[in-house]
Amino acid sequence: MNEPKIRVLLADDHAVVRAGIRQFLDQAEDIEVIAEADDGEAAQALIEENLPDVAVLDIQMPKVSGIDVTRWVRANHPEIGVLILTAYDDDPYVMAVLQAGANGYVLKTASPRDIIRAVRDVHAGNSALDANILEKMMAQMSSENRSQSVEKLTERELEVLRLVAKGFTNKAIGVQLGISDRTVQGHLAHVFNKLHASSRTEAVMQAVSLGWLPSDLNQMDN
Repeated sequence: MNEPKIRVLLADDHAVVRAGIRQFLDQAEDIEVIAEADDGEAAQALIEENLPDVAVLDIQMPKVSGIDVTRWVRANHPEIGVLILTAYDDDPYVMAVLQAGANGYVLKTASPRDIIRAVRDVHAGNSALDANILEKMMAQMSSENRSQSVEKLTERELEVLRLVAKGFTNKAIGVQLGISDRTVQGHLAHVFNKLHASSRTEAVMQAVSLGWLPSDLNQMDN
């Protein structure tokens, strides 16, 4: 039996850009664009109505920004993946998006193949970050970590974060480690506090910048 397609909502206020992105997303056999929005308010309504697997959002949109839509998704539908697809690579935008809880941040200059891969990665629960942005954020976080005290993680907290980096949900992490979802949530709360992070993606990036996780997360031991 065929795997169900990844259901995507696409939100961008430029119709031509939206049409171009939709065209190559629809060409991927495992992806289906189920709805489009031309502003953040419409995006929220369509997400509520359709419950897509992944919301692909621009940052600058009328009525409600992509950052605010991301916060809303995290608060109301945490199971939905959020991929920011934008022309902006400014540090404040990137940090705001990560702190809002986005799973990925890719520039519109990326190739169709890379954007399709990012949608798949976000759907799988992994982070999807443009290579240039990742490099910039690592440098910024390393600088911030030197200027503020970062408390070392316990071995169990590091185990939890390592599984987060691999895309596991809290429930799956609990099964792997033989602990309850609530205990996993407690460990993650400590991790966020120690790393001064406000999202799973940000916590993983902080740990990578500190050298606690490998920079190529795909190379982690299973």
